[in-house]
Amino acid sequence: MKLFNYILVLTLFVSLVSCATTAKFPVSSVVPAAEITAKKSTDANKNNTLEITARNLASPDRLVPSGSNYSIWVVSKGQGTKNVGQLLVSNGDKATFKTTTAFDFDEVFITVENQSDLSYPTGVEISRTKF
Repeated sequence: MKLFNYILVLTLFVSLVSCATTAKFPVSSVVPAAEITAKKSTDANKNNTLEITARNLASPDRLVPSGSNYSIWVVSKGQGTKNVGQLLVSNGDKATFKTTTAFDFDEVFITVENQSDLSYPTGVEISRTKF
């Protein structure tokens, strides 16, 4: 019985992990030391979850041209480009971002912006990746 439970839990874990897709952002010419990865998964309600982890990412006010924040954008299937939030950098070591959206997307990109409530990107693109 214990073996059966162990196999069941292991199978469930593998199936949940396999539902996530991970993409690595290419090296940015604006912030070349940054290592950025994105993970896309679907939750139980069929919403899409996006998790971004950035290491060695400089504060946006230290860039040329500088900005006040990093905005996260997704290119959705049928909905166009959407602003899904900001990547907050408190230190250069590690920054994380997580959000859930109702629409499906296949591309993510990050820009440095001077405003946080934009409906379309206006700043310098840091990096872009596809799932």
